[in-house]
Amino acid sequence: MKKLLAVLALALTMSACTNDEATISTLHKHGFSDVQTTGYEFWECGEDDTFHTGFVATNPAGQRVRGTVCCGWLDKGCTVRF
Repeated sequence: MKKLLAVLALALTMSACTNDEATISTLHKHGFSDVQTTGYEFWECGEDDTFHTGFVATNPAGQRVRGTVCCGWLDKGCTVRF
């Protein structure tokens, strides 16, 4: 039972480290459409990034792609990684 609670606590903590709104906004600014966020991505972003949000979207060339949007607090901004 303790292990189950620990796993649930970890899952809730990691879900708090995503930013769906910023991810969708960033991707739309870069010409992506049909954006779906996929949750927290553990190893995809740098040390200075607070939010690591995975996504699946259609790129400007019409291809379906998977990646991560990495964002920081306040003025750091967001970057897209594939």
